[in-house]
Amino acid sequence: MTKSDKIEDGDPVHRDVNSPASTWRDAFTSDDSMSVTLQIMNAMEQGILVWSASGTCELFNTRVFDVLELEPTDLGIGTSRNDFLASARARGELSAEKHAETDLKFSRREPFQFDRNLPSGRVVATYARPTREGGFVVTFTDVSVARQNEAKLAEAKHAAEQAEAKAKQILQEERARRAEARALADLDEWLQSCKSLTELYHIVEKFLAGLIPGSKGELYIYSNSRDVLDGVCEWGDTQGINDHITADECWALRRGRGFQFKPETLCLPCDHLHGEMADTPGNYSCIPVVAHGDTVGMLHVEFDSKSSYDELKAMGRFASRSAEHISMAIANVKLRDELHAQSIRDPLTGLYNRRYFMDAMRRETSMSDRGGQGYGLISLDADKFKTFNDNHGHEAGDAVLRALGEQMIASMPENSVCARVGGEEFAVLLPKSNLDQAMERAEALREAVAALAVHSSFGMLPKVTISSGVAAYRGDNTSPNLLMKRADEALYAAKADGRNCVKPATSGQTTP
Repeated sequence: MTKSDKIEDGDPVHRDVNSPASTWRDAFTSDDSMSVTLQIMNAMEQGILVWSASGTCELFNTRVFDVLELEPTDLGIGTSRNDFLASARARGELSAEKHAETDLKFSRREPFQFDRNLPSGRVVATYARPTREGGFVVTFTDVSVARQNEAKLAEAKHAAEQAEAKAKQILQEERARRAEARALADLDEWLQSCKSLTELYHIVEKFLAGLIPGSKGELYIYSNSRDVLDGVCEWGDTQGINDHITADECWALRRGRGFQFKPETLCLPCDHLHGEMADTPGNYSCIPVVAHGDTVGMLHVEFDSKSSYDELKAMGRFASRSAEHISMAIANVKLRDELHAQSIRDPLTGLYNRRYFMDAMRRETSMSDRGGQGYGLISLDADKFKTFNDNHGHEAGDAVLRALGEQMIASMPENSVCARVGGEEFAVLLPKSNLDQAMERAEALREAVAALAVHSSFGMLPKVTISSGVAAYRGDNTSPNLLMKRADEALYAAKADGRNCVKPATSGQTTP
């Protein structure tokens, strides 16, 4: 049989190289065992094709036409392997690279396998194995369903891996949020326990140094005048904090929102940076500290240069949340201080009020009874103040009282307690002072007040003088109220003696 001979009944053909072509089919059909073998080959799901050592078709079963979707004219005994592969390449089943690779494998007599993608979309697995005679046996198996299942399995596996990765990420983020919440709760607990801004700034410094590893930063708070921000605390190697900065020096304060500087992006550093931070700024954030809608300061945090993008993002978020908690704590402490000051301070003069002064006397009395040095007490008031008010008005009277309070603070030592205990009545507590020392202080204050020049909206006011009575506690179990009464009696004696003078109290002036 030649390549153009028709194959009847789909029977495979085997050529005996020692027999003429006209006797091939006769040889097969007369041999019962060969007939059984051929029937088995035709019954197989795989297409089978045998190439001779010279590269021509020697044997194939009918299944090969169905598997490879071939026409009867596409393959026959004696068909050249090169022509067969060229036809497969023309149909798009083989690429140029795969065609060249297949030729190389045949020439080297190496086994190989690959998948054919037929034009219909089916996938056929091709397996080639060399024979002892120098030829090749090639099998073709339809694996379309298997490949589809494999693709679906790979897709499902990929989806499962993505879901697992996402779940791990969510779990990691949740753990980070919980850790962040615990850290902020701990920070809140400490901040709410502060009794002064100094303590609060110290806690901020300690906590942020530990909660943002490898960071360094500074906290600035607006001064009372609101024209500058004062540097109140720092952590890390900042090479010293600025004493003051202006709002124009910080992009966060200028823009009214948080600012993050990244060296690799197009942005400008803040002008308040100093030292190495100004020369080669790294990743940092400036966060406005806002409480009750009012900007009270700015938190500056420079992060570790070795941190990854995700770490920088997490630390930046944590710094922003820390600034929120710090701002509320600062507002609370300031409000508490303001309310406390209102409860113990005289609103006109800024001196302590009578209640605070009497509490201070009781504390000093207790300390003196436990081995202290005693204290001095000055009771004073402005001479003829009612007449002054009647003649010049209450505005002038208020100006005199304010000036008197300022002079008391300027003339008395820092540890003294100056108070306005009545309308024009004042008192001074002098810790660790005896009667003579208190008399000297009272006399110095009288002279300073007599030299005061008080101005009001109506011009220069007349001179003001004071009269003072001085007493001292010597650990003799005298109550604060009784000691105050003795000082007041000495004050009355000074007024009776012509005013503008200082009189000491005597223990015999009154009795408990």
